[in-house]
Amino acid sequence: MTLEIVRLGHLGDGIADGPVFVPRTLPGEVVDGVVKDGVLGAPKIVTPSEHRVKAPCRHYNACGGCALQHADDAFVSDWKVGVVRTALAAKSLEAEIRGIATSPPNARRRAKLSGRRTKKGAIVGFHARGSDTLTPVPDCTVLSPRILALLPVLETLTVQIASRKGEVSYTVTAAEAGLDLAVDGAKEMTDALRFDMARFAQEAQLARLSWHGELLLTLAAPTQQFGDVSITPPPGAFLQATKHGEETLLAAVEEATKGAKSILDLFAGCGTFALPLARRAPVHAIEAVPDMMEALDAGWRMSQGLKKVTTETRDLYRRPLDAEELASFDAVVIDPPRAGAEAQSEHLTGSKVAQIAFVSCNPVTFARDAKILVDGGYRLNWVTVVDQFRWSPHVELAASFTRTDMSV
Repeated sequence: MTLEIVRLGHLGDGIADGPVFVPRTLPGEVVDGVVKDGVLGAPKIVTPSEHRVKAPCRHYNACGGCALQHADDAFVSDWKVGVVRTALAAKSLEAEIRGIATSPPNARRRAKLSGRRTKKGAIVGFHARGSDTLTPVPDCTVLSPRILALLPVLETLTVQIASRKGEVSYTVTAAEAGLDLAVDGAKEMTDALRFDMARFAQEAQLARLSWHGELLLTLAAPTQQFGDVSITPPPGAFLQATKHGEETLLAAVEEATKGAKSILDLFAGCGTFALPLARRAPVHAIEAVPDMMEALDAGWRMSQGLKKVTTETRDLYRRPLDAEELASFDAVVIDPPRAGAEAQSEHLTGSKVAQIAFVSCNPVTFARDAKILVDGGYRLNWVTVVDQFRWSPHVELAASFTRTDMSV
């Protein structure tokens, strides 16, 4: 069957009339192949797009980690900005979109890899698209060189700790003192294995090793730098994917909260925004995970030259702050998970908070929440699109809101 691709879907797949989903194709391309259950899985490109390029990574055809390496950078940037614009338009919203900040190749400082034993050894890498097949990625163009250097070491480790048919999960984070490795799905810990893992951590020059969610050993504090403050996140804690992306988001948040004399940081994590903002104003940080709040508080107490930072452990989905609790803050920073912050946005419309810096990893839920804020008396001033997950369909953004009606 011959088809023409008319647009891309939210996962980066080409879509032809029907709809028929055709992976790794671009709008305007004519493709041929067999359609099964609404998918043309192995397309032959009859007429390529002018934006089609040779993928920069040699693993692209087999690996499912990236979805858009067959498109040139200009196309991907325009498409991601378009995803945000379309999400806003669906809610009848308009805003200045200040372009897109794309992280460079090999900048990913945090990754989740899988490991599996084979007859000849082991494979560590990413799954193929929609498959259990594991693809080794020694020349990945996304991961940082420090993480890439660990891959052969993890292959050796997988032979030792994986079951015959099971799969091990490795979460690797690049810290200043070394790599922070969290292992899941491995064999249960024994005294003998504990001894072996201590030796492994030393030989691999790890900063910290965690096993099934429990800290196994720390050889050096796996610190991260937020502004002028060093913090030690708990194992597996959230961290922006690239330093470039973090710096872009922070610059947007600082601009959106400029002049505020008291700041509330919601879904604060370990202090990505709270600690740098405390250089100029007191900050109250709220996060649902106690260990993250403890890390943030410890970092602040060990720092110098910052305003007061207070912390609160609280599930903002179950207990969003109401107007009375919001009354003492000039500005609010919100950086929720993909589900967004619908309930908290509703409460903000009943408050007198003058400035909101909204960070989102989901344009659709952001547009929903932005509509609530705009209908409740806020103006959406601008949006900066951020592409930390280069060559993936993932889109992030930061936005500025100001209250237009202070008589609330």
